[in-house]
Amino acid sequence: MTDPRILAERFPGDFVFGVATAAFQIEGATKADGRKASIWDAFSNMPGRVYGRHNGDVACDHYNRLEQDLDLIKALGVEAYRFSIAWPRIIPEGTGPVNEKGLDFYDRLVDGLKARGIKAFATLYHWDLPLMLAGDGGWTARQTVYAFQRYAKTTIARLGDRLDAVATFNEPWCSVWLSHLYGIHAPGERNMDAALHALHFTNLAHGLGVSAIRSERPNLAVGLVLNAHSIYPGSDSAEDEAAADRAFDFHNGVFFGPVFKGTYPERFFSALGHRMPKIEAGDMETIAQPLDWWGLNYYTPMRVSHDPSETAIFPATIDAPPVADTRTDIGWEVYAPALGDLIRKLNAVYTLPDCYITENGACDNTEVANGEVNDRMRLDYIVDHLGVTADLIGEGYPVRGYFAWSLMDNFEWAEGYRMRFGIVHVDYETQVRTVKKSGHWYGALARHFPKGNHRAG
Repeated sequence: MTDPRILAERFPGDFVFGVATAAFQIEGATKADGRKASIWDAFSNMPGRVYGRHNGDVACDHYNRLEQDLDLIKALGVEAYRFSIAWPRIIPEGTGPVNEKGLDFYDRLVDGLKARGIKAFATLYHWDLPLMLAGDGGWTARQTVYAFQRYAKTTIARLGDRLDAVATFNEPWCSVWLSHLYGIHAPGERNMDAALHALHFTNLAHGLGVSAIRSERPNLAVGLVLNAHSIYPGSDSAEDEAAADRAFDFHNGVFFGPVFKGTYPERFFSALGHRMPKIEAGDMETIAQPLDWWGLNYYTPMRVSHDPSETAIFPATIDAPPVADTRTDIGWEVYAPALGDLIRKLNAVYTLPDCYITENGACDNTEVANGEVNDRMRLDYIVDHLGVTADLIGEGYPVRGYFAWSLMDNFEWAEGYRMRFGIVHVDYETQVRTVKKSGHWYGALARHFPKGNHRAG
């Protein structure tokens, strides 16, 4: 096992080590204190959508165990906590009355972090759209953009004075493609036209969210969290190379292009632009406002080959087989070099601000034995990816922090509770938390920071 002290020496003294969660995955209390249903509450309760019809009604009961969980974060020794705010707690119907009790909960959360000397990195949208908005079309409807703008302004007006950073959206790739094209996440659509509408309106909501945040707190660091894909061709054939380029446009460029260049990728737009909603005057300028930072969520590479079928539509790819032998317990290929390749490529294609690795981790379902969890596979995964992160900093890339996913085992979306990503084990029957071997190691690393202010780059 790598000595955390040795790895710590490879990072600048002001590098931020943190842990991350999301509201729907841990909070529970889905009907408490004025909260109303989200699309994930509905989706979870439909047969065949989520493993075992698991739902978020209790989850990790974080809503009722807030102080203990904040003490847990403090005890781990990390410097920052990335969490999401549940829109259905703040404006339960998406539009209409603001729910003060919902804001009160996040007041307690942020104040609790401040009292413990932990930085607060908030995310405004981590997929839990108020269900009432789905009746008006959800993310396929332009009016949802304005509902998000108001939600962002309301939330930042209340909490923004105590936040260290805020992101508008988490992984729009998931809430666009996975939710509206592949049907795996709520609302479970399998329709390219719906997905293309959700794409533009999500991008536009990000832009209006940035404006809303800055109107309330001009000096608050605002960013966007993207699960960019590190895409490799299945072979060195010209067809597969071209397929990988198209996949880059489809999976990365449709978000990075509008935000960092003010345009959708040309190949993508020429193939599918006619099926998108009307792009109104000013939309692209709104989307492309400069950001203070961006977050990368990375887990596994994407490998693609050309799809030769005549009915294939853009990006016209099929999955290519993995190259590395190691898989996590959710079946994802472990290939740490892809993290470095991805950040290098994105910085070559786009002019990007400071980066935080806002999620990285592994599904390792090792259970408690004799009061301990020896999750060696997860620990090896984190060590390898932190090594790549240190390499990037050494090359001059502005990577400023790393957030382990996740603080604790939780509701893993369509996989329910059967997949465990936490560095802290949760017994869902008793809600007992047990710090895993990876958690002890990560805490030992994090306690070396901050150590002076010798900034890299």
